[in-house]
Amino acid sequence: MAESKYRLQPAVKKETRNIAIYTVTGTVLMWIVFALLHFLLDNEIPFDYTVFLGGAGGAAVAILNFFFMCVTVQAVTNTENDDDAKLLMKKSYTKRMGLQLLWIVAAIAAPCFMWIAGIIPLLFPSLGIKAKGIIDSRKPYGQEVETKQDEH
Repeated sequence: MAESKYRLQPAVKKETRNIAIYTVTGTVLMWIVFALLHFLLDNEIPFDYTVFLGGAGGAAVAILNFFFMCVTVQAVTNTENDDDAKLLMKKSYTKRMGLQLLWIVAAIAAPCFMWIAGIIPLLFPSLGIKAKGIIDSRKPYGQEVETKQDEH
């Protein structure tokens, strides 16, 4: 019985996958914009390995942040004491913000990262969620169809 307490719920897997899709898509689009700016502005904007490393690092941190939040929410739903649940959420938030702050400092300080390319992907999960909300709100009433989640 204790084993199921630590098993990831299908919703955590599904939503983390969605966030990964939004974030990777946004990062690839960001790389394309960097390439266009690089060529249009006569090489004033760099487009080299630092842009790719920054984007990949920022995307990884963004996806991990969301995943850790989902795992925390799952743990909170299994917590009976409200004070314990609030403390768990607060600790998780502090750690997740710390992770992002450490990444931002590393992206700015380390010469192997183009700093702005490392920071921009942190915005993609939120932008993806908002875009999906807008798209879903434009569907005619009653057309929302629940898809069966994979049991894998």
